[in-house]
Amino acid sequence: MKIIRIIAQVAVLYIFFLAGDYLQKLMHLPVPGSIVGLLLLFILLLFKIVPVKLIEDGSLFILAYLPMFFIPATAGIMNHLDIFSGRGLMMIGILVASSVLTMVVTAHATEWITVRRTGSRSRSKITVVREKGSEA
Repeated sequence: MKIIRIIAQVAVLYIFFLAGDYLQKLMHLPVPGSIVGLLLLFILLLFKIVPVKLIEDGSLFILAYLPMFFIPATAGIMNHLDIFSGRGLMMIGILVASSVLTMVVTAHATEWITVRRTGSRSRSKITVVREKGSEA
């Protein structure tokens, strides 16, 4: 019974992909149809038009096999190694800089969301433990 539910939920996700692809072609949008479908699904989930239960098991199933979807892209890079030759240090620099930038933006976004939800900045557990230790 669970396998049928997973297949049906993956089909629902595929329908959102097809809807996004159709909208992208209809409106001549500069973003891929899969992204349009993902945004459409996100908006419908946000406004609780589509319940999370409708896609939960199917999306978890797909997420479990997500790394397998990146293997063809990685193998494709192997066919074009000449593009990357002689640029190893530059690529490492770009990877480090983009990783640091991603971490900084994520930290600030998380802090901003936390402040908006709670109304005040929360202190970390480390700060609280240090303060309790100095009081004793």
